[in-house]
Amino acid sequence: MDFDDWEPIYESILRDFGYPRSGDERARDVLAAHATPFDVDRLDCTGAVVAVVGAAPSLRDEIDRVADADRIADADRVFAASTAADVLRAAGREVDLLVTDFDKNPETAREFTHQGTPVAAHAHGDNVSLIEAWAPKFEPSNVLATTQAAPVDAVYNFGGFTDGDRAAFLADAVGAAELRFVGWDFDDPRVSPAKAKKLAWAERLLHLLERRRGERFPVLDGRRDGIDPIPLP
Repeated sequence: MDFDDWEPIYESILRDFGYPRSGDERARDVLAAHATPFDVDRLDCTGAVVAVVGAAPSLRDEIDRVADADRIADADRVFAASTAADVLRAAGREVDLLVTDFDKNPETAREFTHQGTPVAAHAHGDNVSLIEAWAPKFEPSNVLATTQAAPVDAVYNFGGFTDGDRAAFLADAVGAAELRFVGWDFDDPRVSPAKAKKLAWAERLLHLLERRRGERFPVLDGRRDGIDPIPLP
């Protein structure tokens, strides 16, 4: 998604949460100091099936079920959000991209970068201290630095807000022919009100993405009537 198309959505997110844009821009610039240009062609998914794996608590059970496990195993690429990468690795599944905002499992992200697995590392207004602590420990050649603000230098913006929906937008940007969703739960009762609000935005953003792609994502089946649609750019 071009930033011109993303910016009005981004501004709506800022208003809804009361986030200052300056915080995201500061975090972006801190990350930029540790970033080098990333060859996005390394993630080329033209014509490929991409499993976008979320970090819902149900993921462990889902990958034990034959149907869900096959949806991952039969995919050409696996893009994992946050701690989903740890669950997949423990189950012996390969991960082609870890999408993270340095929260929860930065050690895993560091290991991935040193093992040659790309990590889309995200900067936002609340994680400057994590960026400062962890970005210097990553192998920069395997870091795709991202922001939700305007892209600069070697910090990119493909659209998306949470780790999971950013993974989906990134897969779309690199040419994925089909997106499969495993490990998603928009109604997790255990999350905080702030997290629940973020999940509602993730749902709205996936709804936007499926309309842009001319698809219907099964993860949204039975939910569309309750989604406040984001206007198509």
